[in-house]
Amino acid sequence: MKKTVLRQYAQLIAHMGANVQPGQEVFVFAGLDQPEFVKMLVEECYRCKAKKVVVVWNYQPLDKLHYRYRTQRTLNQMDGYEIARWAHMAEVLPCRIYLESDDPDGLRGVNPVKMAKSQQSRYPLIKGYRDKMENRHQWCIAAVPGAAWAKKVFPGLRTSQAVEKLWQAILDTCRVRDDPVAEWNKHNSSLQQHCDWLNSLHIEKLHYTASNGTDLTVGMIPEGRFCGGSEETLGNVVFNPNLPTEECFISPMRGAAEGIVHGTKPLCYQGQLIENFWIRFHEGKAAEWHAEKNEKLLGEIITMDEGSAYLGECALVPYDSPISRSGLLFYNTLFDENAACHLALGKGFADTIDGFHSRTMEEIHALGVNESMVHEDFMIGSPDMNIDAVCSGGSVVPVFRNGNWAR
Repeated sequence: MKKTVLRQYAQLIAHMGANVQPGQEVFVFAGLDQPEFVKMLVEECYRCKAKKVVVVWNYQPLDKLHYRYRTQRTLNQMDGYEIARWAHMAEVLPCRIYLESDDPDGLRGVNPVKMAKSQQSRYPLIKGYRDKMENRHQWCIAAVPGAAWAKKVFPGLRTSQAVEKLWQAILDTCRVRDDPVAEWNKHNSSLQQHCDWLNSLHIEKLHYTASNGTDLTVGMIPEGRFCGGSEETLGNVVFNPNLPTEECFISPMRGAAEGIVHGTKPLCYQGQLIENFWIRFHEGKAAEWHAEKNEKLLGEIITMDEGSAYLGECALVPYDSPISRSGLLFYNTLFDENAACHLALGKGFADTIDGFHSRTMEEIHALGVNESMVHEDFMIGSPDMNIDAVCSGGSVVPVFRNGNWAR
């Protein structure tokens, strides 16, 4: 891939994605797959006048070894230096940039129970720091191709060709063209128009149906609002948390989901794939589920904590989105969730509540936003999905017809 194009992508992440502010610290979390690009990104952060940029490297095969050889007790613990880093981030509020590149099957064979117990034990240790950072700093998730991931997407190509093809797919779906910033400003405006229309309807429920058996009704929070594209911190810094993104999303009312929903794309969770699955909800809670592949892992997600069996997000994505039109299955939630409508199990978003900046997290949760240590998106959109909005006063407005916006 041409360095000039990769430089544009690095600039997009630093300037439009994280929107690094002068004097701000930056943490970049990346694998070992594209070190030259990481170097470019670090330089672009400094060109934004970042105070300092810290790169936290990770290597998925080592994670697999840790889960295999460490005791459960050791995995459950956090050392002082790990806690100190969280405390530091909660104090200085750095930008956090995540570059995804892992093998979708890279943790196959890891004991899901051992992994889940580790996450359950560590989460309470960092929750307070995460809450202090909520809506107060910028973050951005983007992607670069790893060799194993590229071969998963393009199995018929040599590794070098697959990596090049995946680079092109990432750049295309992230709108890295002649003027990426102008492209993203236009895209954010379009998403905002859809959100404005949805919010004007005063939706009480969304009803999803499709020929695969999906028939699900999800209740909305009266104070809720649809969001999409760019977000804004409490300090009025605008940023784009996901590159790419095609969604208009909202956090639904905890405890107000009834019916069954079928996943339409594999769910990649902790380096393992869950495929051909469905979940039945009753009184808002996942009451029954089945997966042809990795059903036990799906169960670990749903039972991770008290809130993980409830919905934290409803996201509307047209089936003719650029990612869907690419015809690719990325085996990566960042991309596949933007190819079709999706839901998320677990944690909801405070900033989907009107006036969230003047409410405490306790008040946000009391309104009905779900709380959990997990937030796992799974794709439910299909070419024949219909979504109706049941609005205040009883009127029913078509929102999606045959997988796309109804208006």
